[in-house]
Amino acid sequence: MDDLLGLLRIKVKRGIGLAIRDYKSSDPYVVIRLGAQKLKTGVVYKDLNPEWNEDMTLSISDPDAQVDLKVLDHDTFTRDDEMGDAGFDIKSFVEAQEMNTDTLQNGTVLKRIQPSDSNCLSEESCITWKNGKIVQNLLLKLRNVECGEVELELQWIEIPKS
Repeated sequence: MDDLLGLLRIKVKRGIGLAIRDYKSSDPYVVIRLGAQKLKTGVVYKDLNPEWNEDMTLSISDPDAQVDLKVLDHDTFTRDDEMGDAGFDIKSFVEAQEMNTDTLQNGTVLKRIQPSDSNCLSEESCITWKNGKIVQNLLLKLRNVECGEVELELQWIEIPKS
């Protein structure tokens, strides 16, 4: 796979104020898609503020690709209910990998991304140099639902050149 740029580790941290889809609560889980890749967190039962803290890894070959995220409510006997979706671009994050990081101090902000109509950010997102790695924290506002946010952390994994 010559066109592989690297790996993107996505830590699905938590959901905040998610929608009720069962009686008084929900059993949420997250599905992340990028092209043909599909990753899923575990289900957190009866919790509108679930903490997943699960790491997932996507192979990145197109810096212009959008990562799509969907939150669903797990149901045993019926189809799982949708609890909102969001998407985020990785272009700025991939571009930050190309910066010269040799002289950066821990905690240096490389780029700030403001919430806009073209993204699902709830608040400003910073791409930061942290402990020798480029990291971005995202708080995404879910679309197509009455409420809810999902917090993620992105981290780049270099692939050794052979």
